[in-house]
Amino acid sequence: MKKTLALAGLIALTAACGGPAATTKAPDPAKLTLVDRTAKAAGPLDSAVWLLDEEPGTLDLDSDGGTNNRTVMANVCERLMQTQPDMTVKPWLAEKAEQPDPKTMVLTLRQDATFHDGSPVTADDVVWSLKRHAGEGMDESDEFEDVESVGKTGDHQVTIAFKKPNALFVQALAGGAGIVLNKEVVEKLGKDYGTPGHEDGCSGPYQVKEWASGSQITIERYDAYWNKEVKPLTKSIAFKWADDTALVNSLATGAAQGAYLSDTGPAVALQANQAVSVAYGATTKVFVLLPTDRGVLKDPKIRRALSLAVDRAGIAKSGFAGLARPWKVPVGAGAWSYEKEAFQTAYDQLQGAPESPQLEEAKKLVQEAGSPKEPIIVATNGEQARTVIANAVVDAAKKIGLSAEIKTVPASEFGSFYTDKSMRAQVDLVPDDWYITKADPIGFYDNGLTGSSNNWVGYSSPAYDELVAKALETTDDAARAKHVIELQRMFTADMVWISLVEVPNAVVLGSKVTGPPASQVHMGYPWAVDLGAKG
Repeated sequence: MKKTLALAGLIALTAACGGPAATTKAPDPAKLTLVDRTAKAAGPLDSAVWLLDEEPGTLDLDSDGGTNNRTVMANVCERLMQTQPDMTVKPWLAEKAEQPDPKTMVLTLRQDATFHDGSPVTADDVVWSLKRHAGEGMDESDEFEDVESVGKTGDHQVTIAFKKPNALFVQALAGGAGIVLNKEVVEKLGKDYGTPGHEDGCSGPYQVKEWASGSQITIERYDAYWNKEVKPLTKSIAFKWADDTALVNSLATGAAQGAYLSDTGPAVALQANQAVSVAYGATTKVFVLLPTDRGVLKDPKIRRALSLAVDRAGIAKSGFAGLARPWKVPVGAGAWSYEKEAFQTAYDQLQGAPESPQLEEAKKLVQEAGSPKEPIIVATNGEQARTVIANAVVDAAKKIGLSAEIKTVPASEFGSFYTDKSMRAQVDLVPDDWYITKADPIGFYDNGLTGSSNNWVGYSSPAYDELVAKALETTDDAARAKHVIELQRMFTADMVWISLVEVPNAVVLGSKVTGPPASQVHMGYPWAVDLGAKG
């Protein structure tokens, strides 16, 4: 309900800003063109204002790797590998990553990279950084669970030994786990690292110039950047934070030049305004229903029945202003960075998650399950998308001989479903959005492992568990894709989670700027490098 009111306000506000009147009609998701990048910039830009949802709490991504923090620091801190706008990964601070055997990775480092204080990026910095990321309580520590040791094995060489093969680690090195920090700077600053008023300790094309707490964060082009092939067009970028209404107003009036959107409402509100452009790119983000084990959803037949009965097309239209598409699997197509054709073919053949309800088949499953009378309790926090989903579940349940009720919890408590068993004991379904930062779907399917902290329904399959381990150890992409496709089939056959809609990544730009990627790489790729003036 809160979101519905906000969207209505956005539309009225946009229409009042002097540009062409906005419309509530969203583009047809089926006809939505997804692009890796926006149009290439033609010239330099002195400065730009970029909007975030909220002010970051820290710029130390080991302490907090949130979306806003990453959006800023993707331009400042560099990684050993780098994810590209087409979601592929290529070497960066490491010029190559070789695996002489499945349990060993040898990184050969570039010799010309330097930090913002002019000192070289050394093997000692890399070893120190990886060990810092792996530290207890650090945001990326889970990426290092299979790592046995990290050591310097040459002037420009680092060797990582694994307890067992890990096919995802190259992808992890393109994320927060691969950030290389200036050991001397970070150790000197101690607990002050990442806080306002201090240097950044990184090597990227931009450096942190100022963090005016409560007001803005400014990054500035680093003109002594080591990679002369990279030529940032924009001199400085000021990050400010705004809610949906302020975001739309600022972009429509030209007070801000861009933003990556976390919600579909502003995209719809702005799409008809000629003062801005909205571009959409690939994503891994999907809205799903997470079932618990407290009631009738413990039975996979009931989960399958509900999946068949829910109206995904209706949810996309009502819950996301049409800017979502019905989706069958729990991870978006942006994760298909390899073997795309195989993943697409397997996706097309999947059954059990139709766009429109298949009620007769669902009713048969309910009857086979004994037509339980216990009501399904579905949670919401009152936001539009979750409330629409909850209502769709109630409607679907009623049509197939089940009953369902909605339980509204305070927004501040919604995240506690992931940590508080007593919260989960009150509901049967939790609607939420999920994305993975690695462009490989095997990065998701460990959520279905026996005993996984996100496997609330208690799904347990030795064959599934064995296949997850096998896929994680398979470094050959084609072979790993076959394992992942089978995991996808098993996960969706039993509806460990019920997938609903995929929401595209969206970037909105002012009329005078262009260039940054539209895909979901803005949390690791230095997108500001591509931002510049239109021709």
